Amino acid sequence: MANFYYRAVSRDGRSVDGTLEAAGLELASRQLRARGLTILSLRADEAGSAVGRSGGRPPSRQDVLAMTTELAVLLRAGLPLDRSLKVLIDMASLPSMEALLKDVLKAVKDGKALSTALEPYVDLFGRFYLSMVRSGEASGEMSSVLDRLVAYLEEAKANRDSVVSALVYPAILLVVAVLSVVVMLVFVVPQFEALFNDMGDSLPVLTRFVIGAADFVAAWFWVLLVAGVLVVMALRSWVRSDAGKQRVHRGLLNAPIAGGIVFEFEIARFARTLGTLLGNGVPLLRALQIAIETVENVVLREALGALTPAVKSGQRMSIALEETRMFTPMVIQMTRVGEESGALGTMMLELAKVFDDHVNAGVKRSLTLLEPLLILTMGALIAVIIIGILMGILSVNDLAV
Repeated sequence: MANFYYRAVSRDGRSVDGTLEAAGLELASRQLRARGLTILSLRADEAGSAVGRSGGRPPSRQDVLAMTTELAVLLRAGLPLDRSLKVLIDMASLPSMEALLKDVLKAVKDGKALSTALEPYVDLFGRFYLSMVRSGEASGEMSSVLDRLVAYLEEAKANRDSVVSALVYPAILLVVAVLSVVVMLVFVVPQFEALFNDMGDSLPVLTRFVIGAADFVAAWFWVLLVAGVLVVMALRSWVRSDAGKQRVHRGLLNAPIAGGIVFEFEIARFARTLGTLLGNGVPLLRALQIAIETVENVVLREALGALTPAVKSGQRMSIALEETRMFTPMVIQMTRVGEESGALGTMMLELAKVFDDHVNAGVKRSLTLLEPLLILTMGALIAVIIIGILMGILSVNDLAV
């Protein structure tokens, strides 16, 4: 018997986490389904997975995207699934991915469906990926479904990369600003301190402030560095807690400029996932559960969590969204149009596309304001230090005269 960790959704839409004992993964899965749970994640409580045994770095999202692209091409060329997996194993350059594919191939040869063979690696692939594969198995159009899955993964990666790359330059500016001020205080100001030693209280206030700041940083540099690291670690730990996530995520949504960008980024991710799943024949309730799990902002995820029980009871999604009072008229109206026209999946994809454009434009506008603000702030701090030194030098000259 082995222990298994699971994460699932109960019939009433609540998230359930726990452990159970079973003779194997398939039996553990059956036990959970017998309880009426929809499995979101199920893994053995051991380091014996293919990824863990293989050593080296585990597969990344980029590796999953590359594998999915190659598998789609092979299936489109007419190769059977087992033969396609063998080719992927031969092509694999990452030991952990090779071990994963070997385990999947073994499960497929034992008669399991591909989605079932991928179930032990749900933390890597995600429920969305498995549901798409399952819909391809049900429709008999696995290669076309994988093509749509590749398009989804590439679009999601492009949106994520565009936001990250846009933040690189401001991050570099911030680091340069901090280092510049530290270098000025630790190395430049002390060169003039001997000149001002005999001046005492006759020095200008700004000069005394700059010298005091330089002395403080020089004397307590390592203490400040260690304290900064400890503060960052404490903040990271707090942010990962439930209370911290609630505070931070709610604060992000309420922020003057960033709030709209965060909201539209998360809703675009939810809408794209929901629209893609519905377009591939996944039932609405199942698609909703998976799409909600992709939302990282806990405040929005809790608000969207009201959709599942509302839809189960026969209520429209648009009405449930309106009752939360957290979603913009565009989200509600586009959902309502999709419901009334019978094309909810298509409208969700359109909503995702609109919000993606808004996010990209919003990030560019914000960075257009942020970059000069950082430069001006850095310049102002350095200017204060230089002016303080110059005022001290002028004071020395006045006394000499």
